[in-house]
Amino acid sequence: MTTQEEDESYLGQFIPLQYHFSMLADKNRMQSFKAAIDHVVAPGSKVLDLGGGTGILSWFAAAKADKVWCVELNPDLVNASRQLLAINNNGHKVEVVHANAFEYLPPEPVDVMICEMIHAAMLREKQVELVESFKHRYQQRFGTKLPIMLPTAVVLAVQPLQQEFNFEGYQAPISLIQDLTGPWAGCVELAQPTVYRILDFVEPTERDIAWEGTFEISQNGTLSALRFITKNILAVLLEQKTSIDWLNRHLVLPLAAPISVKSGDVLRVSFQYRTGNSIMSLQNALQVELVSN
Repeated sequence: MTTQEEDESYLGQFIPLQYHFSMLADKNRMQSFKAAIDHVVAPGSKVLDLGGGTGILSWFAAAKADKVWCVELNPDLVNASRQLLAINNNGHKVEVVHANAFEYLPPEPVDVMICEMIHAAMLREKQVELVESFKHRYQQRFGTKLPIMLPTAVVLAVQPLQQEFNFEGYQAPISLIQDLTGPWAGCVELAQPTVYRILDFVEPTERDIAWEGTFEISQNGTLSALRFITKNILAVLLEQKTSIDWLNRHLVLPLAAPISVKSGDVLRVSFQYRTGNSIMSLQNALQVELVSN
């Protein structure tokens, strides 16, 4: 395997088939995407699904669309999605294309482009890079009008935590993924979350993210981690003045050294990273200090 192939495999390009079961069983993810796709795909539409995986999002689109192109690079998933679509109603309307999503364009303009290569904080997977590549190539071939993007935007936020990293007496301050349901064992929220970036996929989107901001600590404790929150705006419902959203599981990153804090303290946090890069690239960039107490 070449260095580039190793990088693509590590950064979310070849998620093994067995892990897709948990994605399919994630009702939060599935129901949000199903509702959003049902909203944006009109009868008779043509749809492109980049990084289609098992074909589930393409299948949602096929309920209304006349034609769906499901693009997948992993040959195991190509075979699996073809088999699964063949046993589901409307599966015949989906063409599974074995190709690199960074290179593929549909044979004709599409009404909707779906891409779900999203990890917490927009790390590891290449959503931003891929969407920007697609927009550039699509407009070169088909003109300036872009299809509806799904997701259409992502809201990124950060929050200070007191987080235990004690596992049967073994201290292991390592990055972790939190389910959304809570309560979270050994976790105390020390301040409200703050939005640090909104990525609008309709507009040109930079991969580099840099942020500095402050938090007022709400209670006494030990600051030991930062929680990164990723809210995906899948579709905007203009008439209802709302949106269909999908909230990723939270990413919690431990600090290099815990800080004792008390209510009223002001905390300065800064970091920078590039979307699609490793989790460690963000963790290594975290800077946290008390500026008043």
